Amino acid sequence: MLRPTSRLCPFCEVRSILNTKPSPIQSPWQQSRHYGQLQRRKPSRMELSPNVGRTRDPPRSMTDSKPPEKKAVDPFGNLNQREARVQPPPQRKRTELEHKQAYNARERGSSRKRPEAFKALKMQRALAPVPYGDRAAVKSQISDLESFDEFPLLPSLKKAIADALPGLEDVSPTPAQRVAIPALLGVDDRRRKRNPVEKKGMEQFLLAAETGSGKTLAYLLPVIDAIKRAEVIEAEEEAQAEAAEKAADAQANKRTDMFSLKSPPLSTDPHPTSARPRAIILVPTAELVVQVGQLAKALSHVVKFRTAPISAANTATVIRSRLFSPSGVDVVISTPHLLGSIAESNPNILSRVTHLVIDEADSLLDRSFSPTTSAIIDRSTPSLRQLILCSATIPRRLDSFLEKRFPDIKRLVTPNLHAIPRRVQLGVVDVNKEPYRGNKDLACADTIWTIGRATAEHSDEGTEHVELKRIIVFVNEREKAVEVADYLVTKGIDAVALNRDTSGERASRILASFKGLAKGEEAPVAEPAASDAPVRRRRLLNTKVIVTTDLGSRGIDTLAVRHVILYDVPHTTIDFIHRLGRTGRMGRRGRGIVLVGRGDRTDVVKEVREGMFKGQALI
Repeated sequence: MLRPTSRLCPFCEVRSILNTKPSPIQSPWQQSRHYGQLQRRKPSRMELSPNVGRTRDPPRSMTDSKPPEKKAVDPFGNLNQREARVQPPPQRKRTELEHKQAYNARERGSSRKRPEAFKALKMQRALAPVPYGDRAAVKSQISDLESFDEFPLLPSLKKAIADALPGLEDVSPTPAQRVAIPALLGVDDRRRKRNPVEKKGMEQFLLAAETGSGKTLAYLLPVIDAIKRAEVIEAEEEAQAEAAEKAADAQANKRTDMFSLKSPPLSTDPHPTSARPRAIILVPTAELVVQVGQLAKALSHVVKFRTAPISAANTATVIRSRLFSPSGVDVVISTPHLLGSIAESNPNILSRVTHLVIDEADSLLDRSFSPTTSAIIDRSTPSLRQLILCSATIPRRLDSFLEKRFPDIKRLVTPNLHAIPRRVQLGVVDVNKEPYRGNKDLACADTIWTIGRATAEHSDEGTEHVELKRIIVFVNEREKAVEVADYLVTKGIDAVALNRDTSGERASRILASFKGLAKGEEAPVAEPAASDAPVRRRRLLNTKVIVTTDLGSRGIDTLAVRHVILYDVPHTTIDFIHRLGRTGRMGRRGRGIVLVGRGDRTDVVKEVREGMFKGQALI
């Protein structure tokens, strides 16, 4: 039987003859597919190459000087790997505030984070944070100090405290004084006794306490105590030296002529402490020089030390007579610029200083005062034993300055620092509503009239006896202070403007009337108006008003002020604290009123009110 003719190509026919197994008959398209599969097999898309784990860059040799370039981070660079070597995201460094918050959380035994408060105040925040754990520790530490007798002060100084604080039935130390006095005296916290070992080098302290807490007396008492104790030691040394000198002279007189006498000292010799004080207190304004000088003078009636308050408001003759007094000087109270100019011509004024106090340190260490204040600190450093900085707030710029210049400074902080006292109430007047319609001047005048009328009392004879009220109105610009004061005068209100352009003598007179009721000063009495009396312009007789900028918000002891009006919303929390701190001082009640108009931050005012109600620090 004949086989049919084959349709294979010659090559396939030869291959089929050589194979032992008979190959099936394939069509041409099957043959082409078969030979394509016989070619080199390509890897599957789901199969990784064995060279995936190898680095692409050749190993760096020892002769290569230039390191290989770092490749940019590729978001898909981790896909082509045999192992999941995923780099963790970079961790953000903790800030100082976050470190302190984490530490306080561990101390409380809880690590959960509190929600951040005061979101609107975050952009206005310029204060350095103080941990609440430190506040609680200080509060428990000073809770058992209830009297000045518990401090190791001189007996004469304890007696002088009652004279320096007249009108107070119960004279007890404030929290600022309980924190500062033991530390400045060098009292051991465990034994409550003075440390007899004299410390070498200069001690550095930062006293930060809320406004109206008695910081002036807190640093004056330890400074005067140290001065009087140093006088006793020097007197003993001089007595011993004089006795030794007399013994030496007596022995010499036996060997020489008995009629030869030593010439007496000349009466024109200056006092050894003339223009060489032991303590210097620096304050920013002339008004504060007078205020601190009055308190030091009240203490000197019993303790017997010599003080010299000098400022630009004094004449050159007065300054010279106080510094170069024949009886000497112990404490000098001045402004940095005046004392710096005196030190240029008479460097000996800083050669004997052992205690340097910088009051209102947040102002005296800013851009305008810092060069002069730093120069005074540097010149007095060789003889300085204590450097005391005082402030009602700790701004961030002051905090960073102290970290660089005085890293070992000891901070004496009260529990209520950066908090407006709860005894001060804060009211809000919406100027955009009726009847003011956006007129802030009218709202300010109406608020003052409301305060003045609320204090009037009528007697049986029909006369009107009123209590004299003192109100401070704060504005942000000094030109606005004059405009607002002039407008209030047209509305029958006794108002004056106080700003940088006001002379020192006039500013002292204005502020003197706000520090208390002077002797012989009586509140005005308004007679009842008769029906047939001529019509006259109404006048608010029982109210005195000062319209000022932040010039009147630093350190002035406005004890008689019960009401503060914020004509403009302050820019920062520092201004809030200082302005509202002019009322409610020394445990008294006060009231602040904010005029909120178009463009003012109502959310900031709301958070300040909530913080005041809760007693929280505005940080």
